[in-house]
Amino acid sequence: MTILLALVGIIGISASGPIIAAFPGVPVLSMAFWRNGAAAAVLSAPALRKNPKAYLHMTSREWFFTGIAGVALALHFVCFMYSMRLTSVAAGTALVCIQGVWIAMFQVLRGTKYRTQVFLGMGVALLGAIVITGFDMGLGRDAIVGDLLALAGGILAAVYTLAGSVARRTLGTTTYASSCYAITAAVLLVLCFLTGTPIWGFDARGWIAIILLTLCAQIFGHTAMNHLLSVLGPLTVSTLILLEIPGAAILAALFLGQVVSIATYAGLAVILVGLALVIRGQAQPKTEV
Repeated sequence: MTILLALVGIIGISASGPIIAAFPGVPVLSMAFWRNGAAAAVLSAPALRKNPKAYLHMTSREWFFTGIAGVALALHFVCFMYSMRLTSVAAGTALVCIQGVWIAMFQVLRGTKYRTQVFLGMGVALLGAIVITGFDMGLGRDAIVGDLLALAGGILAAVYTLAGSVARRTLGTTTYASSCYAITAAVLLVLCFLTGTPIWGFDARGWIAIILLTLCAQIFGHTAMNHLLSVLGPLTVSTLILLEIPGAAILAALFLGQVVSIATYAGLAVILVGLALVIRGQAQPKTEV
């Protein structure tokens, strides 16, 4: 069952970038709001059916970490989804998936000690990011801005994953996911109002994009990964998310005809090597003698 959920989750999140890039007519903030609002509504039904007072029984600590995760997820979507409109799906996804490095950095700041290969891996992964962004500088200002937004999105995704892993220690999948997505949707709704972004009035094609993104990326993708947080932990989940890189690139090539440059593939390969070192090093924290 765990393997099946991981497969569903990977396919779901891999579809996110290509869907966003394929439907440029829908504003990013609107698309992000609806994918979270609709998913929260859908997932709240089973949560309330199982326990009508599920949300009332949540502790202040659970709300605190769920709130951090929800706000981080909202800002992550803003950065990631805008990046998909500015740079290639492959480059943007690769840079977002560096979140494993940021997770390691956050843990080091909290006092966790790791072996040298973790820090070596961080350097290698960041070198891969430089390779990609350096190449994209020749493609124009939009591409480099998209790359930087993707990097910021990866940092926010790390915050979302870490905070979510704490909340998921005591919360069920549907209760956590629905409350987190609801907070995310509320933040995005405020941003829509502040920026004057419409949240309705789209044509049929626009609503199809929103429905596809909600079902594939949010309900199946993010929710499957949220469930796996309590089963596998944030470290393993961040490793699984690496499979989004080739998955998104393949889908973008098949459905959008995006041709990925050799330089992007080279940077992607360097990032994967770096992240492998980070993950392996985290699996064996350095012990004090």
